Amino acid sequence: MATRVITNISELTTNDATLDVGVMGRLHDAALVIDDARVLWVGPNADAPAADEMIDAQHSAVIPGFVDSHTHLVFAGERSEEFEARMNGAPYDGGGIATTVASTRAASSDELRRTTEKRRRDLRTGGVTTVEIKSGYALNLEGESRLIDIANEFSDEVTFLGAHVVPPEYVDDREGYVDLVCGPMLESCAPRSKWADVFCDRGAFDVDESRAILTAAKAAGLQLRVHGNQLGSTGGIALAVELDAASVDHCNFLSDLDIDQLCASHTVATLLPGADFSTRADYSSARRLRDRGAVVALATDCNPGTSYVTSMPFVLAIAVRDMHMDVDDALWSATRGGAAALRRSDVGHLGVGAKADVVILDAPRAAHLAYRPGASIVRQVIDVPGNWSSTGWFSRAHGRINNV
Repeated sequence: MATRVITNISELTTNDATLDVGVMGRLHDAALVIDDARVLWVGPNADAPAADEMIDAQHSAVIPGFVDSHTHLVFAGERSEEFEARMNGAPYDGGGIATTVASTRAASSDELRRTTEKRRRDLRTGGVTTVEIKSGYALNLEGESRLIDIANEFSDEVTFLGAHVVPPEYVDDREGYVDLVCGPMLESCAPRSKWADVFCDRGAFDVDESRAILTAAKAAGLQLRVHGNQLGSTGGIALAVELDAASVDHCNFLSDLDIDQLCASHTVATLLPGADFSTRADYSSARRLRDRGAVVALATDCNPGTSYVTSMPFVLAIAVRDMHMDVDDALWSATRGGAAALRRSDVGHLGVGAKADVVILDAPRAAHLAYRPGASIVRQVIDVPGNWSSTGWFSRAHGRINNV
């Protein structure tokens, strides 16, 4: 297997705390050796071993590939009018999802595949090498199965989200729809999904309905995620912790008890600054979570209604500017934090043995990701095709080459 050495790295962020240079595992004037799958060596540039190929970083910063642990990439249509209305004062209540459901049901599989591929390519151009993809924009048996099939073409981190909202045809039969999700829909989608998710919030599913769906999904062999506490203190965080969900996402409404429960659990708080930006919501309390010791992830929440965002650097810039995160905290949350939200120990860092998912920036320091919002500073992405999952919990304390 061919080896490659990346030399002349001005600032190498490994997120490997075992290097004894801080949680970020940051080295200066560094080099990195990889093969087609794994990181083989990290250390001073002067000590770099020989390899089959050399890549000159030209005194730029290198970071792990971003891990985007919350997206809705498979959909048709757009909702820019809804965005404009919110910017003019209309509230967000989740009701616009039905618009995307209608468009997605009407779209051909080829159209869905083509638009998903473009969004996935845009994410990778911005440095995302691992991505989770949800269903949830068909909300019927055949449609959800189709979305799961398409999602599997672009990721191994596929999430069944039949419980996004109750579709129009079941508005007078909520119990019937929950039975459909827990029964035939889950039976069809579970074999090709890794995760199950529920939108447990106002206007979507209550705690009892969400518990029933997630319990059925767990019995079917799926791991769990939860959309929780975006629109109110609706019990989603407590439910996620109760069921040992890997992640509870949004977390705009946080009580001290919610934070205590997260800190005592293995459930990651995944924050979605793009959604808060696009809905004019109060930003999630990243500083409160971090100060209390909760594990935090950042993700794009790419979707047509509330966060049509395909740039993780933009997410970092918002997190630093409006969530008051340190640049390093935001970078860690978008890499190793995202890996924790997917319960993976092989991505989100560049320690020896990690997947060789490497991003070379067109900047001397990783801080430029937030310092230069809107700039395209990802010069090169090197990643491992596949990114198959490996399980394993960790805490914060403890291939191909393409120019883009």
